[in-house]
Amino acid sequence: MITGGARSGKSSYAEQLALSLSSNPVYLATARIWDDEFRQRVKIHQERRGPEWTNIEEEKELSKHLISGRVVLIDCITMWCNNFFFDLHDDVDATLDAMKLEFGKFTYQDAIFIFVTNEIGLGGTSPNDIQRRFTDLQGWFNQYVASQADEVILMVSGIPMKIK
Repeated sequence: MITGGARSGKSSYAEQLALSLSSNPVYLATARIWDDEFRQRVKIHQERRGPEWTNIEEEKELSKHLISGRVVLIDCITMWCNNFFFDLHDDVDATLDAMKLEFGKFTYQDAIFIFVTNEIGLGGTSPNDIQRRFTDLQGWFNQYVASQADEVILMVSGIPMKIK
């Protein structure tokens, strides 16, 4: 698991790691495009990847993709959480249950997984109720994934720091 703040170098580091482990890794993108600015961010990520990548776009059901024997970069848990959270009408408990179930079905496959996520709880407490609930959800799910991960890397200003 690779975590950190916005623009900390998480995705670039994860991509380099995946390519060091495989000549043909899988890039599993979980983003849901909601506006033009975000579409541009996704385009920049896509343009960084060359033909050596197997690209899959999947908003929620990661387990429907058979990736046994592959190195798989999932970018990112935060977008994945967002998709479940809004589809389940901001219900944190239902979202956690659904995500844990899907995480188990997906990671049951024999593969090397590299999960990218955000540490969104490092900032101040939002005055917005939905934002606070999402921050809680993200923190709890990050804890869950970190507990399952063999390694956890915290990115700070482009510098990887091994946490676990």
